[in-house]
Amino acid sequence: MGHCCSKSTPVVNTDESPTVNGVSTAGTPSATSQPHYANSAVAAASGGATPLHSFAASPFQSPLPAGVAPSPARTPGRKFRWPLPPPSPAKPIMSAILRRRGPARETGGPEPIPEEGGAAVGGGGEGERGLDKSFGYPKNFGAKYDIGKEIGRGHFGHTCFAKGKKGELKGHSVAVKIISKAKMTTAIAIEDVRREVKILKALSGHNNLVKFHDAFEDANNVYIVMELCEGGELLDRILARGGRYMEEDAKTIIVQILSVVSYCHLQGVVHRDLKPENFLFVTKDEDTPMKVIDFGLSDFIRPDQRLNDIVGSAYYVAPEVLHRSYSVEADLWSIGVITYILLCGSRPFWARTESGIFRSVLRADPNFDDSPWPIVTPEAKDFVRRLLNKDHRKRMTAAQALTHPWLRDENRAVPLDILIYKLVKSYIRATPFKRAALKALSKALTEDELVYLKAQFRLLDPKNGCVSLENFRAALMRNTTDAMKESKVSDILNLMDPLSYKRMDFEEFCAAAISTYQLEALEGWENIASSAFEYFEQEGNRVISVEELAQELNLGPQAHPLLKDWIRDSDRKLSFLGFTKFLHGVTIRSSNTRH
Repeated sequence: MGHCCSKSTPVVNTDESPTVNGVSTAGTPSATSQPHYANSAVAAASGGATPLHSFAASPFQSPLPAGVAPSPARTPGRKFRWPLPPPSPAKPIMSAILRRRGPARETGGPEPIPEEGGAAVGGGGEGERGLDKSFGYPKNFGAKYDIGKEIGRGHFGHTCFAKGKKGELKGHSVAVKIISKAKMTTAIAIEDVRREVKILKALSGHNNLVKFHDAFEDANNVYIVMELCEGGELLDRILARGGRYMEEDAKTIIVQILSVVSYCHLQGVVHRDLKPENFLFVTKDEDTPMKVIDFGLSDFIRPDQRLNDIVGSAYYVAPEVLHRSYSVEADLWSIGVITYILLCGSRPFWARTESGIFRSVLRADPNFDDSPWPIVTPEAKDFVRRLLNKDHRKRMTAAQALTHPWLRDENRAVPLDILIYKLVKSYIRATPFKRAALKALSKALTEDELVYLKAQFRLLDPKNGCVSLENFRAALMRNTTDAMKESKVSDILNLMDPLSYKRMDFEEFCAAAISTYQLEALEGWENIASSAFEYFEQEGNRVISVEELAQELNLGPQAHPLLKDWIRDSDRKLSFLGFTKFLHGVTIRSSNTRH
């Protein structure tokens, strides 16, 4: 199954190309520090080398001799059996990648696909002629920095050690990411670089985010100057530990990842390429902090926006990314994959080909039966399962994950979650009947779920136990950066305008800020739903016609036969089935609508 292993074995190098501009800002140039390995099974299938069109190669060294494929029995995806071979989910993805690459270069034929992804739809096809490669950055890089040795290399550029010659960084060591303009053969490639600099510059101030210093350019290159992280990649440390972390040590890693990702999501930035290679340690000390790097595939995203470009790394890509309709929840899936790897040393989704990887991500379930999972705590397994839920609506957010029983720490601050803004916006615009159902549901919440809600309510700084629109606005403004302005996160406040005329106490806040989808993912959902229905019968249930129920759900007459089963014949009120379906908000195929 491609276990992480510190044993030195022959590996195939797949052109060392992380993304359009995905060169690590620090690390050593040793074999284990480079993220670009082909799994031996992939190499065997392709005659000893990963195909140039490969979307992804394994980032881990195989513990088996070169050319020997691992046993299929060790693959958590098991074997798939269909009456007829299914259409390969790789085909449209490969097509999107080829469009991004643009025309083949004369000097070397088709360019290799960026390692493990880095593909977006749209654009491409135009030659270099007519492309504007001027970024407007200062052109005096050589006057301010002395370049030193190379410390990392990718297909589109490399990273070097450097020292400041003047100014605030005089005498200080930095990492300089050098991106070749010759490699920017499409408008999308140019925009990727421009957006990466904008995001790094806008996202300032978090301890687990690599610090951006400046950007420069000349006729040949773009230079991104960042802090130097000399402790190596998270991948290196996994390998050095024999392939996996003990639970307590894994918690320290995951808390740092969730902390910086929750910060990015609140600012309206989705990373889209979270993997062990993109986390660096500041020093080689055991307790040194970790930094997320490489925002070359990141993007700004509004609270209710869905993205559709296929971007990421194959083993870490979320199912909804492959379906081309996703938001910040895709990052949480990647964190789930990283957590799985940390705890057991294996990938949850694996196959010999990129088509197989995608099929496994879309259809297989992670293996929690094999060693070491039987001795892993139930809290840790529940944590991973709630992140690796194929329904993105049921996944925890980064802020919620920090309050999960596995990670919970009363002494650690919980970050503000943009999800509560989305849910409260929907609640205040819902019908009275829907609000009554949500209030009944909130009365059945477990103490574990209330921990998160209490933390979010406190962050709104309630006055006399109540919050209004002004509280939501002030909480958002306390966390604002230039990134939040770019992604227009604050626009959601305009949709919460009804809160201007009312105040919401904690009980109603709970009703407004809960997600039925997320609660459905809990093992105790049946008990919660049953208790909630008892409250609903007492205070909220009423006589309702099929036509009125369809109107409540914004459904047309074609849904009437379905909705008849939701209403009791005895008293024409919602049945338990109808109550749970009504809470769920099921509409005909509405959950698959792509934006």
